[in-house]
Amino acid sequence: MNTSLVHVELPPAEVPYALTQAQAMLRQMVLDTVPSIHSKRNYAKALDDLFAFCARRPLSRALLMEYRTTMEHLSPSTINVRMSAIRKLVGEAMRNGMIGREEADNLTDIPNVRQKGTRLGNWLTREQARELLAVPDRSTLKGKRDYVIIALLVGCALRRRELATLNIEDIQLREGRWVIIDLRGKGGRIRTVAVPIWVKQGINSWMTAAKIEDGRLLRPVSKSGKIPRHELGDWAIWSVVEQSSKQIGIEHFGAHDLRRTCAKLCRKSGGDLEQIKFLLGHSSIQTTERYLGSEQEIEIAVNDNLGL
Repeated sequence: MNTSLVHVELPPAEVPYALTQAQAMLRQMVLDTVPSIHSKRNYAKALDDLFAFCARRPLSRALLMEYRTTMEHLSPSTINVRMSAIRKLVGEAMRNGMIGREEADNLTDIPNVRQKGTRLGNWLTREQARELLAVPDRSTLKGKRDYVIIALLVGCALRRRELATLNIEDIQLREGRWVIIDLRGKGGRIRTVAVPIWVKQGINSWMTAAKIEDGRLLRPVSKSGKIPRHELGDWAIWSVVEQSSKQIGIEHFGAHDLRRTCAKLCRKSGGDLEQIKFLLGHSSIQTTERYLGSEQEIEIAVNDNLGL
């Protein structure tokens, strides 16, 4: 290994988090390959933690195995994301002539942690979803906007970033109904999402009150009621959902949980699994099944009638 470029060491202890020039260069190369801002943040955290763990020791397979062991308190998915970041790091080093293919293969030949079972996550019942939609004060400008946020998440199963970057021009008429056309989602997959009438009515009310006709659908609302043209950040969307869910007595509930709620309610109302896959933008039916926890029925469970 070319130690001048890939040797993973830190400067003396008084500046433990300062990266070497080689580390900083490789780190940026990895982040440049990741399109999602959330993945960039997760990968940056993974690489910074790796550099800090390695300290003055050269990167080796044994050291990576040791590093993976230190993460056993984390969830398998978190560990696997961090290992993915490391594989990208090694891959970039190889492609830039810093290490050979054999050495790169040795460093990346570390299996992911298997996740046993299926995590169902959080979702709302139909009644809870109605309660949540009733939280925003729709007599105010901000309330109209917050209602649209919740309505699009629970009614159209959008991801938070998809919602933050949604343009008014993306909502179009197709086959006599409103849809979000050619929505680019995770992994660059394109899908078209049907917009229920009640969601479109909320959008119309917000657009009329906000006096917006093009550009980003969701905008910040100042205390004075002014609306700038720049988009509403996805963390602001997360905050709206979190604060609204607290008002109906639900803690630790996020925007993605509304996406899962939409999928669950679609399935419970008889929705076809393949159509739900299209709605969510999943790559396979198996992914949708895992997402829904389709193999386990907990509302009417097999152990409810034990006769005990």
